[in-house]
Amino acid sequence: MALGARPDGVRRHNRSTLLHRLHTVGPGSRTELAAELGLNRSTIKALVDELAASGLVTERSVEPNGTAGRPSLLVSPRAEALCVLAVDVAVERLTVALVGFGGRILVGRNSPARRGDTEHGVVVERVLAIAETLSLGGLRPVGAAVSVPGIVRRSDGLVHEAPNLRWSEVPLGTLLGDGLGLPVAIGNDADLGAMAEHSRGAARGVGDAVYLSADVGVGGGVITGGVPLRGSTGHVGEVGHMILRPDGRLCYCGCRGCWETEVGEQALCRALSLPEDTSRRRLVAELRGLTEEQVAADAGLAEYARWLGVGVVNLVNLLAPELVVLGGLLAEVPASLLAGVEQRARGRSLVGRAASRAVRIRPAELGAQASLLGAAELAFERVLPNS
Repeated sequence: MALGARPDGVRRHNRSTLLHRLHTVGPGSRTELAAELGLNRSTIKALVDELAASGLVTERSVEPNGTAGRPSLLVSPRAEALCVLAVDVAVERLTVALVGFGGRILVGRNSPARRGDTEHGVVVERVLAIAETLSLGGLRPVGAAVSVPGIVRRSDGLVHEAPNLRWSEVPLGTLLGDGLGLPVAIGNDADLGAMAEHSRGAARGVGDAVYLSADVGVGGGVITGGVPLRGSTGHVGEVGHMILRPDGRLCYCGCRGCWETEVGEQALCRALSLPEDTSRRRLVAELRGLTEEQVAADAGLAEYARWLGVGVVNLVNLLAPELVVLGGLLAEVPASLLAGVEQRARGRSLVGRAASRAVRIRPAELGAQASLLGAAELAFERVLPNS
């Protein structure tokens, strides 16, 4: 025990650590939990008994796997015992869900939205109205978090700017907190997508990863040393506004040649010879319907992949990730194009040439739920230590 540490403080720390482990990894035997957390068996027994008595975990006997001996007790989180409200605000949809202990979505609702119909007061009203309808046997969330495509001040949930929603200086955390009667955390959608993919998706177990997501805009989240990189002001990852083509298209931010203008939703529409206002559903259907022959012969897609590769090379040189995870529309890009982007990242970046085996590019595993599940993780970050 550390000098000056009180037994109650140590117990709370051990309890919080155990809760976090069960939430992010899932069930484990008492023996496994003791070994992973560096605790003795009597301490684990006391903690598990305490959590079981409070209804947060269940235990069941599991027969030994091909070995003699008594059945072990498998400790599992009870999803319905503790839940948070998770919200994902996007340009064309609003998703609200109750997410339980262990990361499982218990109940949720996806509400479509029209572009330009995202005035913040209307969004707040819709979130409150949908949250009121999410009933699960009287279960009430103990915290909430929201994902938005914008620059967020984490300390109080102020959205400085979310251009694709046409928001500026919106106190979203305060507005929703007052309406819900709950503490509400607000995060950038790409940051939260990175958090979710690192906890439960393609980047699980990876120490250094970059998550890139393209929808109407392009954003990124960074995991370094196993933890999110948040920067001195709390927001990192405006990679869509790296200037890659100074004489390129005008971006909504006022600059020319932002990466977003070459790999965002409108750029992908142009690559497929579709109108720039094509719906996301049709765009995804077009991407999924492409044959390998069509991909190989399409000059527009080749140009799109070239600019995607240029940006990824810059990120690899700057951040030296083990893995680049592509989310949103980028996760729908044909595998053969992604293979070319990966080859470019390995061959043209200094880091890639020095450690080519370390640089991998993979589509996200959580799909459209990444930012929503990331919002849930943000809420649980605040809830679990006090549970």
